Amino acid sequence: MSKAVKGATTDEVVQPDMTFELALKELEQIVVSMESSDLPLDRLLTGYGRGTELYQLCQKRLGEAESNIQQLEKGAAGQPSVKTL
Repeated sequence: MSKAVKGATTDEVVQPDMTFELALKELEQIVVSMESSDLPLDRLLTGYGRGTELYQLCQKRLGEAESNIQQLEKGAAGQPSVKTL
């Protein structure tokens, strides 16, 4: 009996407000499931598609964090401040 890839249904869409941590956790679960199970090809493809979407979301979140960090600059008093875009 094969195991389903958790979170890898074709009708499930990655929510744009999903946090980095949740996306990464689900991505890790998909990878573990795909590596440790004898899944049929259709389940592997579904998991791969979902994993790709989660990976892109994680990359976006990391890019946003990097951009925010780059906007930090020293203020006149030497205190860090965030420069709004």
